[in-house]
Amino acid sequence: MRAEALKGHLDALLLAALEGGPRHGYAVIESLRERSGGRLNLPTGTIYPALRRLEQSGLIAGEWSLVGGRRRREYRLTPAGIRALEGKRADWVEFTAVISTALEAAPWPAPA
Repeated sequence: MRAEALKGHLDALLLAALEGGPRHGYAVIESLRERSGGRLNLPTGTIYPALRRLEQSGLIAGEWSLVGGRRRREYRLTPAGIRALEGKRADWVEFTAVISTALEAAPWPAPA
């Protein structure tokens, strides 16, 4: 799935990937790939700017660590991020219900 198709949903996906605990950026990418059965294979050029934006907005917090001699940034949800994820999940449920109803309904009448 292409990153452009996720417009408007990327933040929710990233927050959900961090719900289980802190992860560094590549682990977030791997989590999304695994949780989607390989269908979400998002490039670092999409993920890292979004993580920085979420951090600047206070929804996640990042901290540098040293692992195997390499510095990497680990991200975790903040209380505001937890609340935002709950809201985004509720919005998603409503959105998918509305779209599913519209798409699965009987054919629309032809214009007169």
